[in-house]
Amino acid sequence: MKVAFPIAAEPEADLAEAARLLFAGPVDFVKGVVAMDGLPPADRPEVCFAGRSNVGKSSLINALTGRKGIARASNTPGRTQEINYFALGEQAYLVDLPGYGFAKAPVAVVAKWQALLKNYLAGRPTLRRAFCLIDARHGVKDVDHEIMKLLDRSAVPFQVVLTKTDKLGPNAIKPVIAQVEEALQKHPAAYPELVVTSSEKGQGIATLRAIIAGLD
Repeated sequence: MKVAFPIAAEPEADLAEAARLLFAGPVDFVKGVVAMDGLPPADRPEVCFAGRSNVGKSSLINALTGRKGIARASNTPGRTQEINYFALGEQAYLVDLPGYGFAKAPVAVVAKWQALLKNYLAGRPTLRRAFCLIDARHGVKDVDHEIMKLLDRSAVPFQVVLTKTDKLGPNAIKPVIAQVEEALQKHPAAYPELVVTSSEKGQGIATLRAIIAGLD
């Protein structure tokens, strides 16, 4: 039986406001982690963001927090090799995972942070959900399936967030959504709902904030 992946609806006004207040509060960069023993204490819920290099991950985190420079977009896609932690006050962590698929780094370095990524996903008890970012212009690619398979094996529920949708017309996104929905049939850890966003236009930001705020 085919699983449906509807577009997440905009939140009710009270939930949207509570989520807005959460993200409008203190947001601080905590640390960049290069080894498992460097992870902050698992003392609050956290969500992580994964995606191909240049998918717009930093821009999305900046849009969610309403702070232009909290997550730095690298001029060289794939250069960031750390797991970057951001604190939403004392309520939750936002975790920015290394971009994948375009790493201009030595093979040994790439292997090291890929191993770190696997260990993090498999062993972080407070991780509530992963958000897998997919560029709306390109849909799901083979390299995306690899990270999704890792999430499946780690039993980490993940939700697809389409980025850069402002680059497409209203009709052009329909076949992309269909392609994503078909691709996700292979992944048992996929949460059955898509989030459609544009960091530049603000589309879907309130919805994603509300989803994150609603995860205990």
